[in-house]
Amino acid sequence: MERSTQGKSRLALWYSAFRGFYDRNNSQNADFIARFLFSSRSVILVISAQAAIIAGLMAYLFSFFNAVSFVILFIGFIDAHALSNLSNDYFGYFRGDDSPDSPRRMYTIHPIADGVITRHEAKLSLIVLLVIGIAIAAYFTITVGIYTLLFFGLGVALLFFYDAAPTPLKAIGLGEIASFLAWGPVMIAGGFYVISGHLSVIPVIAGIPYGLGVMSILWGKHIDQEAYDSSKKIRTMPVILGTKVSRDAGIAIISLVYVSVVVSILLGILPITSIIILISVPAAIMGIRRFASPRPESPPEGFVGWPLWFHRGALNFNRRFGWSYILSLIVAAILIHVPVIGHFILLRII
Repeated sequence: MERSTQGKSRLALWYSAFRGFYDRNNSQNADFIARFLFSSRSVILVISAQAAIIAGLMAYLFSFFNAVSFVILFIGFIDAHALSNLSNDYFGYFRGDDSPDSPRRMYTIHPIADGVITRHEAKLSLIVLLVIGIAIAAYFTITVGIYTLLFFGLGVALLFFYDAAPTPLKAIGLGEIASFLAWGPVMIAGGFYVISGHLSVIPVIAGIPYGLGVMSILWGKHIDQEAYDSSKKIRTMPVILGTKVSRDAGIAIISLVYVSVVVSILLGILPITSIIILISVPAAIMGIRRFASPRPESPPEGFVGWPLWFHRGALNFNRRFGWSYILSLIVAAILIHVPVIGHFILLRII
């Protein structure tokens, strides 16, 4: 009975890592797997999981789907994102950016600074994640083609140079664009390529709305951190533009997600079922309303993750949009097998 209870407790801790894992007491008493899941910020890894699924569904719609390649790609995307998160915290901490007064140390505990994992464990985790990523890239290079290295190189460069490089992209106003490119055109088009073995401009364009959604998350986070980043001479785009213009831009980014989908449908690039994304509009409205008003002086009662206010609204929006986008492609994948209707859907994406 005791072993069963311990097992349930352990599973509960693992699960909590994907829901936020903000409990400072439980985090340090957890097993290494739970502590690693938290340290890699598993709560945000869903955006890479969604990118992999979108790439897989696009390949399926073109009759190029390979289940084994999809599973390996899925693992690879999660691995790369975890590597990016952990390396950002590792280098950010030892570079001095993640000081006790930084927003990074306020909205949740820091894996290294707060002793969730040791420096040795962080290094070991980074090495293991890197080896897994290289192995997956090598596998696809051998089994699919040399263009794997192009997508792999672009992805690694964008994720690494975002915050881990000596002069990170986020410090020179390019971090937001990097997130758009990485989780949008690069990951979805690259994922399509390694699953299907074919290069196509269609998944590049299909990645634009999802990339914009991910960009809105980082955009909101950088508005939340504007004062601190400015004091540290970290010139994110919201620091360059100022708070008011940046909040207006946040509204524009969310709006462009829907505009890009509608335009892609009209051009025959996305299947007509993509209109299903409209079910995520309520989440978009909530995100837009948050960008439309200044951040409150203090967090509402029960709010988790302060001072990330705009970030939370954008994160909730992108999660809902991502699943609705995936649902629209699943419906298309089902309907292409229906006579007449399937032919109509295929004609619109070829």
